[in-house]
Amino acid sequence: MEFLGTTQTASYCGPKKACGIRALPPAVPAPVIQECYQPYYLPGYRYLNSWRPSLFYKISNGQTCGDKGATCRSALRPPTILPAVRSALFCRYSPRDWDQSNQLQVRGAEASRLWAGRLTGDSVRLMQDKDQLTRQMQEGTCRNLGQRLSDIGFWKSELSYELERLLNESHSMDAVKRRLECVAEELTCPLQMALECLYQREKRIGIDLVHDNVEKNLIREVDLLKCCQEQMRKLAQRIDLQMRDNRDAQHALERDLEDKNSAEFIDEKCLNLRNTSDCISFFHGVEKIDGTISVPETWAKFSNDNIRHSQNMRANCIRLREEAQNLFEVLSDQMWKQFTNTNLAFNARIAEVTDVKNKLQTQLAKTLQEIFQTENTIMLLERSIMAKECPLKVAQTRLECRTRRPNVELCRDIPQFKLVNEVFTIDDTLQTLKLRLRETRDTLHLLVMTKCRLEHELAIKANTLCIDKEKCMSMRKTFPSTPCMGICP
Repeated sequence: MEFLGTTQTASYCGPKKACGIRALPPAVPAPVIQECYQPYYLPGYRYLNSWRPSLFYKISNGQTCGDKGATCRSALRPPTILPAVRSALFCRYSPRDWDQSNQLQVRGAEASRLWAGRLTGDSVRLMQDKDQLTRQMQEGTCRNLGQRLSDIGFWKSELSYELERLLNESHSMDAVKRRLECVAEELTCPLQMALECLYQREKRIGIDLVHDNVEKNLIREVDLLKCCQEQMRKLAQRIDLQMRDNRDAQHALERDLEDKNSAEFIDEKCLNLRNTSDCISFFHGVEKIDGTISVPETWAKFSNDNIRHSQNMRANCIRLREEAQNLFEVLSDQMWKQFTNTNLAFNARIAEVTDVKNKLQTQLAKTLQEIFQTENTIMLLERSIMAKECPLKVAQTRLECRTRRPNVELCRDIPQFKLVNEVFTIDDTLQTLKLRLRETRDTLHLLVMTKCRLEHELAIKANTLCIDKEKCMSMRKTFPSTPCMGICP
């Protein structure tokens, strides 16, 4: 039994013999030496192939040892090496490993030193950059605060100017109210006349109940009078409402102006703060608290909206005053113009209806004449149809008799061919005459219906002429009284 880690026996060595190993005789030539060492790797040293000790064992070639005349190959077995000694031999490093390890340590130390120097330089540059960034940010903040103060000053001036103009406009509104109350009731007479014409024209019948130029002009006249009258009656109340809206806009401007003053004081105080000021202190976490409720766009939009609202209120005041003045100046002129246009439309419409009525009467006379001629045509067609029935009977009877001929006598001869042709021709003639009779009767029915429609249309046109010419135009012979625009309390 061999120890773990001993050198294995060479493969060419024979089995262990009973004879001992004897010294080689001096006469024997020098044996051939072979390197037969095969290393046995211990656990943990399995892959140390790049290095192994130079200890080898030399084994001579086979010798003869006679024991009862038998020859045997003997080998010199290397001495057994203990595991501890064997492990120690394998743990040795080569000089190359030693040099590589030392170079690695030198390079590592140099890299660490270079990294530390680079980090030191970067730290110095970082501090310089951050100092410069801090100064730039502080200077930028000062510029932003200055710009903010300029913006506040601009909006303050705009708000003050707009507030002054709004107050002046509110004072001028009271002068218009008293001019509106004396003319509101003067438009009742022309309004009633126009409405009466519309009510009378609603009595038109059928197709004459048309939305013509007369009705359009009457509606425009009524709308004009109602609009002017309604505006005059409500303009005083609208002025009171407008004054209330002006006061709301004035309050918004004053409140915004007060907030601008407070913000200007605070921003001026912030602008005057320096690194050496006594009132500065740490407020940890203040940058995480966002108590703002607007951005520069919405901040400017708020004041702009207030100014726009005030401008709208002033525009409403101007529009109300101009509206009253325009009502006074335009009412009489437009009323007369509309009255004339309506009368012209009435005259044109009466002429059109009269012309259409005359044409309808002419067409009615022609239709009656055509009805008479159509009735005569129907009578002639009926007679012609009755006259064709007897020849058809004769031809069909002849054909029926010839069908009773015996055997080969049923010949399709010329008389047979002519009889068949005669039956088809007479039948086609009858169908054509009957079709024409139906068309003539339909035409007669259409003419009768046309006659009824013409008579109905003539009655409608007579009713329309009565309404437009006798009822409406009799009321519009004179222009109604013009409101007194010059009265001013």
